Amino acid sequence: QAQLVESGGGTVEAGGSLTLSCAASGSMYTRNHLAWYRQAPGNQREFVAVAGSSGTQKYADFAGDRFTISRDNTKNTMFLQMNKLTPDDTGVYYCAADRSWTTIQTGVNIDYWGKGILVTVSS
Repeated sequence: QAQLVESGGGTVEAGGSLTLSCAASGSMYTRNHLAWYRQAPGNQREFVAVAGSSGTQKYADFAGDRFTISRDNTKNTMFLQMNKLTPDDTGVYYCAADRSWTTIQTGVNIDYWGKGILVTVSS
Protein backbone atom coordinates (compact mmCIF):
# COMPACT_ATOMS: atom_id res chain seq x y z
CA GLN A 1 0.00 0.00 0.00
CA ALA A 2 1.35 3.38 -1.02
CA GLN A 3 2.19 5.59 1.93
CA LEU A 4 4.07 8.40 0.18
CA VAL A 5 2.13 10.14 -2.58
CA GLU A 6 3.58 13.01 -4.58
CA SER A 7 1.49 15.63 -6.34
CA GLY A 8 1.88 19.04 -7.93
CA GLY A 9 4.13 18.13 -10.85
CA GLY A 10 3.65 19.36 -14.36
CA THR A 11 5.11 21.67 -16.95
CA VAL A 12 6.31 25.19 -16.26
CA GLU A 13 8.25 27.76 -18.26
CA ALA A 14 11.80 28.67 -17.32
CA GLY A 15 11.84 31.27 -14.58
CA GLY A 16 8.55 30.08 -13.17
CA SER A 17 7.65 28.37 -9.92
CA LEU A 18 6.14 25.08 -8.88
CA THR A 19 5.27 23.51 -5.54
CA LEU A 20 5.36 19.76 -4.99
CA SER A 21 3.52 17.95 -2.20
CA CYS A 22 4.18 14.63 -0.52
CA ALA A 23 1.38 13.17 1.58
CA ALA A 24 2.42 10.54 4.13
CA SER A 25 0.56 8.27 6.49
CA GLY A 26 0.39 9.46 10.06
CA SER A 27 2.97 7.08 11.51
CA MET A 28 5.33 7.47 8.58
CA TYR A 29 5.11 11.24 8.76
CA THR A 30 5.81 11.57 12.48
CA ARG A 31 8.48 8.87 12.82
CA ASN A 32 10.67 9.67 9.82
CA HIS A 33 12.84 12.28 8.25
CA LEU A 34 11.43 13.26 4.84
CA ALA A 35 13.38 14.23 1.75
CA TRP A 36 13.09 15.06 -1.92
CA TYR A 37 15.24 13.42 -4.58
CA ARG A 38 15.17 13.88 -8.32
CA GLN A 39 16.39 12.07 -11.40
CA ALA A 40 17.02 13.95 -14.63
CA PRO A 41 16.87 12.11 -17.95
CA GLY A 42 20.01 10.03 -18.37
CA ASN A 43 21.31 10.85 -14.88
CA GLN A 44 21.36 9.07 -11.54
CA ARG A 45 19.03 10.00 -8.73
CA GLU A 46 20.29 12.92 -6.66
CA PHE A 47 19.47 14.47 -3.31
CA VAL A 48 17.52 17.74 -3.36
CA ALA A 49 16.53 18.62 0.21
CA VAL A 50 15.58 17.07 3.54
CA ALA A 51 13.21 18.10 6.32
CA GLY A 52 14.09 16.33 9.55
CA SER A 53 11.53 15.10 12.02
CA SER A 54 12.77 17.79 14.43
CA GLY A 55 12.58 20.57 11.84
CA THR A 56 16.17 20.66 10.56
CA GLN A 57 16.52 21.55 6.87
CA LYS A 58 19.38 20.81 4.50
CA TYR A 59 19.69 21.47 0.78
CA ALA A 60 21.80 20.39 -2.13
CA ASP A 61 24.03 23.18 -3.40
CA PHE A 62 21.92 23.70 -6.50
CA ALA A 63 18.72 23.98 -4.46
CA GLY A 64 19.58 26.12 -1.46
CA ASP A 65 19.02 29.52 -3.06
CA ARG A 66 15.87 28.66 -5.01
CA PHE A 67 14.04 25.81 -3.23
CA THR A 68 12.29 25.69 0.14
CA ILE A 69 11.33 22.49 1.93
CA SER A 70 8.67 22.50 4.64
CA ARG A 71 6.32 20.25 6.59
CA ASP A 72 2.69 20.90 7.51
CA ASN A 73 2.08 18.80 10.60
CA THR A 74 -1.70 19.34 10.48
CA LYS A 75 -1.87 17.69 7.05
CA ASN A 76 0.97 15.15 7.31
CA THR A 77 2.35 16.67 4.15
CA MET A 78 5.79 17.79 3.04
CA PHE A 79 6.23 20.51 0.42
CA LEU A 80 8.96 21.60 -1.94
CA GLN A 81 8.56 25.13 -3.26
CA MET A 82 10.71 25.62 -6.33
CA ASN A 83 11.40 29.08 -7.75
CA LYS A 84 13.36 30.40 -10.72
CA LEU A 85 13.18 27.04 -12.42
CA THR A 86 15.45 26.19 -15.33
CA PRO A 87 15.44 23.32 -17.84
CA ASP A 88 18.15 21.69 -15.69
CA ASP A 89 15.50 21.16 -13.03
CA THR A 90 13.56 18.85 -15.32
CA GLY A 91 13.21 15.33 -13.99
CA VAL A 92 11.22 12.91 -11.90
CA TYR A 93 10.96 14.06 -8.30
CA TYR A 94 10.66 11.48 -5.53
CA CYS A 95 9.53 11.73 -1.94
CA ALA A 96 11.54 9.61 0.53
CA ALA A 97 11.24 8.67 4.19
CA ASP A 98 13.75 7.12 6.58
CA ARG A 99 14.42 6.98 10.29
CA SER A 100 18.15 7.57 9.85
CA TRP A 101 19.46 11.10 9.42
CA THR A 102 22.40 9.71 7.48
CA THR A 103 20.44 7.37 5.22
CA ILE A 104 17.84 9.97 4.26
CA GLN A 105 20.66 12.13 2.87
CA THR A 106 22.71 9.44 1.13
CA GLY A 107 19.79 7.81 -0.66
CA VAL A 108 21.22 4.34 -0.10
CA ASN A 109 18.79 1.76 1.27
CA ILE A 110 16.10 4.30 2.10
CA ASP A 111 13.10 2.72 3.81
CA TYR A 112 10.31 4.26 1.74
CA TRP A 113 10.00 5.89 -1.67
CA GLY A 114 7.11 7.51 -3.43
CA LYS A 115 6.43 6.60 -7.03
CA GLY A 116 7.76 9.91 -8.31
CA ILE A 117 6.22 12.78 -10.23
CA LEU A 118 7.43 14.45 -13.41
CA VAL A 119 8.52 18.08 -13.52
CA THR A 120 9.23 19.57 -16.93
CA VAL A 121 10.72 23.03 -17.32
CA SER A 122 10.52 24.39 -20.83
CA SER A 123 13.02 26.86 -22.27
